[in-house]
Amino acid sequence: MVSEVGSQRGHKKVRTQWRGGGRIPGSSAPPPGTSSSKEEGVDPGGLVGASGLAREVAKDGTIWHEQQVGRPLHHSPVEGYTAEGEPTASVRSTVSSRLQSFLCFLTLDMLRTIRDCTVQHGRQTEDDSWFMALPELMGFIAILLVRGVIKLPSMHDAWSTKMGNPLISKIMPRNRFKDIMRHLRFDYKGTRMERVGTDKFAAISNVWGSFVANCIKSFNPGRYITIDEQLFPTKTRCCFLQYIATKPDKFGIKFWVACDLKSKYVCNIIPYLGKDPSRPMRERLSENVVMKLMEPFLDKGRSVTTDNFFTSVSLARQLLSRKTTLLGTVNKIRRELPESVKKPLDRNEFSTQVRCIWVLYCVFSTSGATLTVYAPKRKKTVCILSSMHSVVETGDNKKKKPNTITDYNSMKCGVDVMDQMVREYSVRSGTRWWPVGGFYNMIDIAALNAYVLYQACTGVKERRVDFLVELASELAQGHMGAETAKKDNRLRQQPLTPGKGKRAMCQVNCRWKSNHATARCVDCYKYTCGKCRMEIAWQCQVCADSVM
Repeated sequence: MVSEVGSQRGHKKVRTQWRGGGRIPGSSAPPPGTSSSKEEGVDPGGLVGASGLAREVAKDGTIWHEQQVGRPLHHSPVEGYTAEGEPTASVRSTVSSRLQSFLCFLTLDMLRTIRDCTVQHGRQTEDDSWFMALPELMGFIAILLVRGVIKLPSMHDAWSTKMGNPLISKIMPRNRFKDIMRHLRFDYKGTRMERVGTDKFAAISNVWGSFVANCIKSFNPGRYITIDEQLFPTKTRCCFLQYIATKPDKFGIKFWVACDLKSKYVCNIIPYLGKDPSRPMRERLSENVVMKLMEPFLDKGRSVTTDNFFTSVSLARQLLSRKTTLLGTVNKIRRELPESVKKPLDRNEFSTQVRCIWVLYCVFSTSGATLTVYAPKRKKTVCILSSMHSVVETGDNKKKKPNTITDYNSMKCGVDVMDQMVREYSVRSGTRWWPVGGFYNMIDIAALNAYVLYQACTGVKERRVDFLVELASELAQGHMGAETAKKDNRLRQQPLTPGKGKRAMCQVNCRWKSNHATARCVDCYKYTCGKCRMEIAWQCQVCADSVM
């Protein structure tokens, strides 16, 4: 739009180029939805200064002032959080082993709840004698961890003498593992129907809520937190299964994750269950998710890094009101962006344009955000919104990247790296019931967080695969000790030389299906056929005495 602005009697008319919506400079009518700066007590001209750079009004009334690259912006920076990410004092005083760090997230009370629900389902479907002790459940989880490390084609191969791990066979027989897996439950079935009406995650929500609360209270994240989505791969039938074409696995349960940038510790996680009736009607889903994830960590001076799904001016405004800054890419379809940014202009390669936002209806008086428009290629621009930077400067390298771009590239990877670490040794396996998939994801994240806690509390540096194997051994130690004592007690009650009894199939090697035997082993008391039997040569008493 071109306008002519002049005064009375003989003054020359000045043609000014206006590149945005809203009112024309010099006109008295404010744009719709905005008020004059005098009414709000704000002087937008103080941001522009004497340089006379352009000002533009977005569709929603947001006023943008073009700034020079390298010039300090008139923001009151939020004082940054200075402490590094570390365990809380209560956790640091209790964690001295891998098992203790893991039990910070899957506590004994949570394991007892899972045990009770599993036993209830087992007795309802089989008989009243079905039982599972707490050490046996811990041994079950230990097998899941070891199976995630060795990566076998199927579950049956874990007990194979050639492909499997001997630790798995020592912990639990295969049939008992399958029996526990069949009855594994996380809530009481009798009250589930009324809870599902208000909570789609009801089948595991109690255990999941305790797990998330333990993640929040066990670790104080550092200054930089990354928020992104995680897709846990599964094709089980549930009403909130998601399809994301850009993900490698396409189908799965989506989780919103807040992750510490440096340690990759999962600070908070929320499952996406579809439309949330508790969310206000005019509040965006992205803003609601970020504020929920960051609620325990606000008002401390931290900085949040998001992608273009979450980033918006209104979110930056909400976070700034809670002493938290925002850095992220912005989708160009946002109404709060200036129109000149949305047009595919033929900008020069590696050029940077900075605009400073000043919202007349704002909840912060002296704070704002910067929009950096960077052209990595011709006819392609990237928009970065930041309330963390008070100065936007370009680097000395060939591409002349501004500091907002370089900082975003180094901070955006928190959740992605965490997801890669979890997938590398995931306990995930095929299942037809979606709560088991959620339980798998819980174990994966708990093992990763326990790894971070153990290193921070003890100072021991070790490979994550070694940590997982040792953790599995510590988890199974109680169950293996109880089983060994039970076996010794049973063998003590058996005769030293078992006599011939009824005929039965060989219990040593399942391949000899047609082999029957009457003799039993003197150690395990299993029926043993001739192919599986190892007899020791014996002597009569006369010969033995003559040798001596």
